[in-house]
Order: sequence, then C-alpha cells, then structure tokens
Amino acid sequence: MAQNIDYVIHGDDMQFVEVMLDSNETMIAEAGAMMMMDNSIQMETTFGDGSSNQGGFMDKLFSAGKRVITGESLFMATFTNRGYDRAMVSFSAPYPGKILPIHLSQYGGTLICQKDSFLCAQKGTQVGIAFTKRFGAGLFGGEGFILQKLQGDGIAFVHAGGTVIEKDLAPGQVLKIDTGCIVAMNSSVDYDIQFVGGFKNALFGGEGLFFATLRGPGRVWIQSLPFSRLASRMMSAGMGGRTGREEGSILGSLGNFLDGDN
Repeated sequence: MAQNIDYVIHGDDMQFVEVMLDSNETMIAEAGAMMMMDNSIQMETTFGDGSSNQGGFMDKLFSAGKRVITGESLFMATFTNRGYDRAMVSFSAPYPGKILPIHLSQYGGTLICQKDSFLCAQKGTQVGIAFTKRFGAGLFGGEGFILQKLQGDGIAFVHAGGTVIEKDLAPGQVLKIDTGCIVAMNSSVDYDIQFVGGFKNALFGGEGLFFATLRGPGRVWIQSLPFSRLASRMMSAGMGGRTGREEGSILGSLGNFLDGDN
C-alpha cells in the first residue's frame, strides 16, 4: 500500500503541484514536467514507466514500448529525496487548466485517461495502455485505439484543460460528449463512438461527425478546453483566419471562403 504524500496545488489557470517527499520517497513524471526541486532531490531518467515492479530488461523494454505506442517518450523521470529531511519537488501544467489529484485506490486501482493527461504520480504507479473495446471508438474517437491506463494504489496527478467537471454515472446512464473533452474515467465506464446523425448536423453542425458515448456505472472527468481545440484556435488566429464554431464541420473552410475570410 502506497504511503500518503503531502502536496499543495498552486495557482488558478496555470497551476503547478508542490509535493513534499520524505527520505527515499520517489515521484515519477513525464519528461519536462519538473518545475523546481530542493537540492536533496535526485533526478534520474529511467527506461519505461519507472514503476517499482518492473523486472528485467525485457519487462522494461515492453514498458517502454507501451509508452511509445501512446505517443510518449521511451523514458520517464524519477525524483527521489536522498536527504534525511523532507524535501520539495514541483511539477507544472503544460497549458491553462487544472491539475487533478486522483487516489487510484479509490477507483479500484485503475484509471483510464487521455494519453497526454498524465503529469506525475507516486513511484509504483504503472503507466500503460488501454485498448478501446470497439473498432469504432478506436477509429473515430480522436484518441485512436489506445488510451492511457494508470494502475497502482497511490496518488496520480493528471492535467485537464480549461474548467473540469466530475460526473458520477449511474448504471446504464449514458452521457454524450465531445471526444476531445474526455479527461479520465473509471475502468467500469463503457466508452464508444456515435455518429452525430442528420445531413445538416454532419455538414454544418460545427461539432465534427462523431461524439463519444459514456455509459455508467462510474465516474468521468470532463474538460472544457482540450489542447487540440486550444492549438486550433491559436493556429487559426496566427494565420489570420476566423475562429468561429464552423471549423469542426466539413464545409468550415468553404464557409470561410464564401464569407470572404480566405
């Protein structure tokens, strides 16, 4: 059983989490997430996900391969307090949003999340992959066939864009959501993709051709500003284009042209 760690989340829109580590305690994090640390914190780059239960070289190679499949680096950083007194290490969010502390033991030891939402966790947390159950979800879900799976009994910190809301779904309850707005969910939540339906909705709705359907029971975390949407707005503004809602539809570019924006 992982020991509880003390942490403080600072900021509002651009947050960072400050973690206090006892002697020989370790955090794992994605490369580039570290913001600052005390002198007694020792950083090491590990092959794979840095979990404590990795075996030999082949186990580490398999773990690293899973990370490559999810689009992450082969390596992960570990931060260990090598001093006798408590020491601090901080990890920052990559873009505006919220950092969510999630106790994995409260959710059966497993959390399914977007592949780029993981920020850091207690050592011993396995960062793997979760294949979606249906072909349609993998083909059209925006996150591909693969989502990220966090397994362990400690605290994991995930990052979400914009405002975050949690919803507890009752058994059989269905929630329809934009595919990019999913942050994380219980492993008990069923995930699929559904066509929006209707000729006008598909062509002019501005919400794309598909949305996700989440069926309970379980808890889901939803973000209001996916990074892909933020990047699209910034790119459009940088190129002098408009950022209206029609950019998600098939005729979005044609509409801009007819409006005289291109």
